[in-house]
Formats: sequence, structure tokens, C-alpha cells
Amino acid sequence: MDILVLNAGSSSLKYALIDPQTGHRRLIGLAERLGTPDASLVVDGQAFPLADGTVEGALSQLFATGGFSPAGIGHRVVHGGDRFTGAALIDDGVLTAISDCARLAPLHNPANLAGITATLRLFPTVPQVAVFDTAFHQTMPAVAYRYAVPESWYHEHGVRRYGFHGTSHRFVAQRAAELLQRPLSDLRLVTAHLGNGCSACAVRDGLSVDTTMGLTPLEGLVMGTRSGDIDPGIIAHLMQATGRSAVDLTADLNRRSGLLGLSGLSNDMRTLGNAAGEGHQGALLAIEVFCYRLAKAIAALAVPLGRLDALVFTGGIGEHSVQVRAKTLAHLGILGLHENPATNAAHGRASSGRITSSGTALVVPTDEELLIARDTAALINH
Repeated sequence: MDILVLNAGSSSLKYALIDPQTGHRRLIGLAERLGTPDASLVVDGQAFPLADGTVEGALSQLFATGGFSPAGIGHRVVHGGDRFTGAALIDDGVLTAISDCARLAPLHNPANLAGITATLRLFPTVPQVAVFDTAFHQTMPAVAYRYAVPESWYHEHGVRRYGFHGTSHRFVAQRAAELLQRPLSDLRLVTAHLGNGCSACAVRDGLSVDTTMGLTPLEGLVMGTRSGDIDPGIIAHLMQATGRSAVDLTADLNRRSGLLGLSGLSNDMRTLGNAAGEGHQGALLAIEVFCYRLAKAIAALAVPLGRLDALVFTGGIGEHSVQVRAKTLAHLGILGLHENPATNAAHGRASSGRITSSGTALVVPTDEELLIARDTAALINH
């Protein structure tokens, strides 16, 4: 039984046809530069021009090229608010809820919704499932998700912390338990998903009890182009100083801050690592701030756990940057974590993921697509 997993963005569409039991990819690819004359579809490494550069056009051409009929379709959806605690079979009520949450994730939910509505038109009889980035974090207690703001903000406008990257945090927590040969229900983990977007999560006995992202994916760690935590008074200060609007300044915080803003060079950690090696001061600062802020967040997330059984690095940076892991661990001796340079350099591949000489830190590759496929299969077979 193959499941088609879709991740629809504003100008791209990632897809994979997956056997949910084995994880085997029968088909993988990407539609990119959607909405432009240069739109293209990549199928198993081969690129084709798209006559219709819309999401539906890309999917139509994909299905014609692939000649397949999936048993189910699983969609990544960024924001499900506090309504969804797990994956959901898509119906009119779910579509309405995703649309309602677009005000909380205006850069993501509309694109996710476009992918869903296109596949519903193309495959009206195939069951489809929404898997929400926020769902895993709905087990957080109020002490973790409430902001210290007027109560009416929460009740009338939904101002609270929701968290994101939940599918990744859930997958690597499960995989870490397998590597440690311990039941997930008896583990206290901090999982760090580090890519262009970054978040860390406290996982206690298999449940998310706190995380770094908040109402939107802007809160928390330093990211590729997002600032992470700042003093909210900065917005009012810059509005008065520059005459710019809150919307414009928030766009700067989302698109021109983070590693890019600090370095003045790039949002890509690989580029920054190379530049830092050549003495680029902005790159050096960006890496140091990234790792320092990450270490502070990890230490804070140990508080709701009571103890730390393992720290898990994942995501593009977490899985591949020896330097970031080493610098972060150098700050975490207070938690008993000390890098093993040899196993860290090998990304933990020869040591069941372990990259420490004392304490336990692991490198665990994430696979959100596989978990979405499994969630989808579980619901349609229920």
C-alpha cells in the first residue's frame, strides 16, 4: 500500500510515494518555481517543464508521468491550532479549520490548503489525511503554553504557544528510544530540529511538554532567516525610529534576520562554516550566537524533564554540522554532556548515534515523510 506524501509551499511542492511499512520510496521529487514561466517538475532526478505552473498543474503532470494510484494521500499542514492533537481525515470541517488557522501561519497554511484542494479535485475518491506540525505539542501543560499577557488575548484571539516541527520531534524521539534500547514511555529527551527553521522540544515519556516555538514559527532559536526570541519592545522602538509598520518589521524578522542578519552573508550554515574558517567575522559571530542560544534553550528544556536521558540532534544542520554540535555541547557541561570528537566527526554513525564521551547526545536523522505516511495509513485502515 503506497501513500503519497505532499508538502506544498508557496512556490514549491515536495512529494514522495512511500511504502509506510518499509519506508521505501517508490518515487520522489519536487515541483519548483511554481507560479513562474520557469516552473518545472523533477521526477526521480529528471526535470520536466511545467505547462501549467500551478500546484494542480504540477500534480496533474506528476500523476500522468508516474502512472500510479496511491492508496491514500498525506499532507503536511503547518498549523492546526489547538483543535488537532493528531492527524485527521480530511473533510469539510478539517478544511475550514486549516483555513481558519491561516491567520496564525499566513506563509504556510494557504499553500498547504492549495495542495489539499488540488488533490481533492484530482483524486476525489482517495482518502486524504492532514498531519499537523502543531499536533504533537498539544500535550503541553498550560504553564508551558500560556503567555503572561491579558487573558482576553488568549480567549478571544488564541494567543498562546503552539509549537512546530512536531512530526520531526515525534519521529526522532521514537527512533532515539530504539537506539537507546529503552521504552519511550520512560525517557526524558530534548530533541533539537535544526535546519533553516529550528526548534527544540522537551519530550517526557513520549509526550511534548515544552518547546521553543510559539504562536508562530518566529519564536525561539536563532534560525536561517528568522530572529528567534527578541524583546517585543524592539518593534515599537523601530516603528517610532523609522516610521515603518509592524508588518514590514515582522517581515524583516522572518526573512532578513537569524544567521543571515547576523552574518550579513548567508542563511546557509555550510556557507558560514567555510567563511568562518577564512576569518569572516560576521560568519563567526552568527555561528557562536546560534550555538550559544541553542545551548541555553536545551538547558532550559531540561527543567520540565526533571532529568536528561539524552539530547537528540536532527535536521539538516543537526545531522551534518560537526562544528555546531561541538560548539553546542561545549556549553552543556553543566548537564554532564561532553563531546567525543571522533564519534561526532563520524556523525555518530558507528556508535548508534552517540557523539558524547559522557552523558548521552545522539545524531538521529529525521524522516517526517515516513511518519506522515504511517499516520495516513493508520487512519485510512482504521
